[in-house]
Amino acid sequence: MKPMRKTLIAFVGIAALSLAACATPTPYQPADPKSSASFARGYQEQKIESNRYRLSFSGNTSTPRETVEDYMLYRAAELTIENGYDWFTLAHRNTEENKTYRTTVTRDPFYSPFYGSLSWRYYQRNRWSRWGFGYSAFDDVDTQEFRRYEANAEVIFGKGPKPANDAMAFDAREVKQNLEPRIVRPVAK
Repeated sequence: MKPMRKTLIAFVGIAALSLAACATPTPYQPADPKSSASFARGYQEQKIESNRYRLSFSGNTSTPRETVEDYMLYRAAELTIENGYDWFTLAHRNTEENKTYRTTVTRDPFYSPFYGSLSWRYYQRNRWSRWGFGYSAFDDVDTQEFRRYEANAEVIFGKGPKPANDAMAFDAREVKQNLEPRIVRPVAK
């Protein structure tokens, strides 16, 4: 096999694996501290007071909004129990939606010997012609929308029975028990 062909096959394989990795939802895991904030996927936490944390969970474009919110609630329940408390309440709860768009143009190879990137244009009205770049009627233009969600909240812990009059108060053990079947952890390497 020629070296160029081997390189091409290797490149296609790496690209396919990269796409497959992006196609799976973000598992329940801590965010990688080495990655930049805009690329960190998973949960992040910061202790503010002895009974208060700032918590977030960020998913990729394959992670539904409900999953991102469930994972943040699950982590809040874990933190509550780990710190010796019984219930938690969420202050300043918010789920942000980040939309991005990707446009791809597929050229018709039969339209132009230059694969449509350089085409002859003739303007009759001004009586001049020129070479130019642009889309043709034969190009297939596809725009895709990608959504990514990040749930944020301040979590406040409490001991004893949860307050009956606070709709944002959760029993930590009950939340953990109910959400456990929905938690998808990373595959061990």
